Amino acid sequence: MIKSFILKYITLIIIIFLWQGCRQQATVGEPYAIQKVARSSQAMVVTAHPLATEIGVEILERGGNAVDAAVAVQFALAVVYPIAGNIGGGGFMLIRDTSGETSALDFREKAPMAAYRDLYLDSMGQVVEGMSITGHLSVGVPGAVDGMWKAHQRYGRLPWNELLAPAVALASEGILLTSQEAAELNAEREVIRTVNAGPVPFIQDIPWRTGDRLVQTELGATLQRIADAGRDEFYLGETARLLVRESERGGGILTMDDLAAYEAHWREPLIGRFHGMEVISMPPPSSGGVALLQLLKATEHYLIDRDAGTCVQTVHLMTELERRVYADRAKYLGDPDFVDVPMQILLDSQYIIDRLRGIRLDTVTPSSEIQAGLIPGYESDQTTHFSILDADGMAVSTTTTLNLAYGSKVVVEGAGFFLNNEMDDFSIKPGVPNYFGLIGYAANAIEPGKRMLSSMTPTIVVDHEKPRLIVGSPGGSKIITTVYQIILQTLVFGQDLPDAVAMPRYHHQWRPDTLFVENGRVHPDTLEQLRHMGHRVVERTPIGRVDAIWIDDNGSVTGAADPRGDDSAKGH
Repeated sequence: MIKSFILKYITLIIIIFLWQGCRQQATVGEPYAIQKVARSSQAMVVTAHPLATEIGVEILERGGNAVDAAVAVQFALAVVYPIAGNIGGGGFMLIRDTSGETSALDFREKAPMAAYRDLYLDSMGQVVEGMSITGHLSVGVPGAVDGMWKAHQRYGRLPWNELLAPAVALASEGILLTSQEAAELNAEREVIRTVNAGPVPFIQDIPWRTGDRLVQTELGATLQRIADAGRDEFYLGETARLLVRESERGGGILTMDDLAAYEAHWREPLIGRFHGMEVISMPPPSSGGVALLQLLKATEHYLIDRDAGTCVQTVHLMTELERRVYADRAKYLGDPDFVDVPMQILLDSQYIIDRLRGIRLDTVTPSSEIQAGLIPGYESDQTTHFSILDADGMAVSTTTTLNLAYGSKVVVEGAGFFLNNEMDDFSIKPGVPNYFGLIGYAANAIEPGKRMLSSMTPTIVVDHEKPRLIVGSPGGSKIITTVYQIILQTLVFGQDLPDAVAMPRYHHQWRPDTLFVENGRVHPDTLEQLRHMGHRVVERTPIGRVDAIWIDDNGSVTGAADPRGDDSAKGH
């Protein structure tokens, strides 16, 4: 009876929200209100979807803390944002509690025990195109449910089942598709149809349109089982059985033993200093924290100020630093449970200075002339982010993923959720780029039970013992450079957070030797000057989708949701 009351209450709140949003703020034709900038005196939630944002705020209003809100948002995104929100994927959560203590939760996916180094190579040693990207063999052991469970067990305040109730209601009753969601589902329609044997709720006979209702009955039942029985339902119970049956049907290698053995790990956050502030980020198997701190440490060796934010010389310098950092990423970074990651050396001040040798401020250094730094004795686009601050000052920065859009495109029959294709984030063959063009070597080779390297970079910046910036982004290999750019724009160039989030973005990752810029957003004169300096400039689709929170000296809180998507911010 209590459960029924909770579901009816949540449903009523959502209906009221939808009516008010459509009445007051929704874009013409769109089903939901989307608020890009929000102000508050105490708490804030910024996520990839307005319904998930609303649910996070509601949890805070009911007495939950930032971790409670994060758990509710994670499960809500699995319903309202299936392109990346998930229970069949994994990610990283960074937490700074009210006492100032920080924790880093690694719920990254793992390779199944039957995986091996040459899993995706043919008899001639060549990569089989698409095998690590689409279908059942591309799936890693999911970590999202165990991650949320462990976060809740350590920090949660409200009951577990109450945090999942909003997601259960949304899945069972259906959500209305935004124009972007309809277009995304239509774009992947044939691949999803081909990979799955039976009918799935994500495809229909005619193309999806804005405002169409997507009902996910099987996912609702799955979430209800997890709400009732906890994480063991996903890893040992009926959901686990359905997942393994689906893997076997499509020739995958996931087993019940793989699921039973999965554990999310608490790790020590990486902490550095930049511009007089403390920067807290994720350690390996995320490459994000190491790479971000390398970039920030290197930046401090150059004179840049608030007037340099958009100038060609600044973009050039950022690109030169990124080349060197991504070369290090390719060689040295991997799962620290399997390889010796030389983090202390990579972040050493003298090592950073040595890596800057050869940089010229008037011309490029070709990537062919850049290799990883020498360390003596050492051998060897879909994700989503949300930022949450509660009224007590607890900050949560979470990035979670299926890898590519809708992951492997495999929907678990009888359970209703997409599985990831994270196996492509391994180095499937030394020197061969993955989907994102990232090069990898032995440190990130496939091994049974190993976590694949990630670029996810959930980050919290602290100033005088108080959170200043909570930030992160999706974007595959572009996540690191996106977060780097936001930090420079806010802390160094003095831009307001909403302006920083809306600014054009640039990205370089060493290989390919290309400077990517957002299509149509950079002035032609700037592009011409960059090309004159020797940059191979390529315009592309939007880079990243930042959801961030800024806290002023006076405690005023600003939430900024990226205009590149349906992302929405709301204060409490």
